[in-house]
Amino acid sequence: MSDDSSAQAGHDATAGTDAARDRAADDEAARADRAEGGDPRVADVMERDVVTIGPEATVHELVLLLRQKDLGGVPVVDAERRLVGIVTEGDLVIEDADVRAPHYFELLGNLVYLGSQRKFEERLKKMVGNAVGDVMTTDVFTVAPDDLVGRAANIMVDKKVNRVPVVDGGRLVGIVARHDVIRMLGL
Repeated sequence: MSDDSSAQAGHDATAGTDAARDRAADDEAARADRAEGGDPRVADVMERDVVTIGPEATVHELVLLLRQKDLGGVPVVDAERRLVGIVTEGDLVIEDADVRAPHYFELLGNLVYLGSQRKFEERLKKMVGNAVGDVMTTDVFTVAPDDLVGRAANIMVDKKVNRVPVVDGGRLVGIVARHDVIRMLGL
């Protein structure tokens, strides 16, 4: 990871004081809005200072970043901050590491696969991948800043994900995690 991407990848702890103050004010405004009957928007609760990584970064750099920032996953963005994927600890741990080729039979000199050849290839690629782009998930569920927080919460529950990137015009502008939703509820 280059110095530029390191700067982009993390947020400075010393700047956290202002961010915490702003977040507290946003939380209070969202609670007041909710108390008046208004529905909170994603922009009211999202984390704006998002730790990211590029698809060309190595898996080793990713592991170091996750450890250093104590995160379970990060969005993957290109140089223009367009969301290209998300990578989580789950992407790094191959479920059922025993990757087996799908069963097949030969018919008239051709191989006919009974299982999904594509799924086998994807799992194999993740297993031996060295770059973040090899192991990331590209089918990412996202929300927009103006979406209701309930939409993000429903995605988290229905899709069994812990965090949902917030995009505006294809560019990453924030992230909503389960703890953000819980914080908004005042729990």
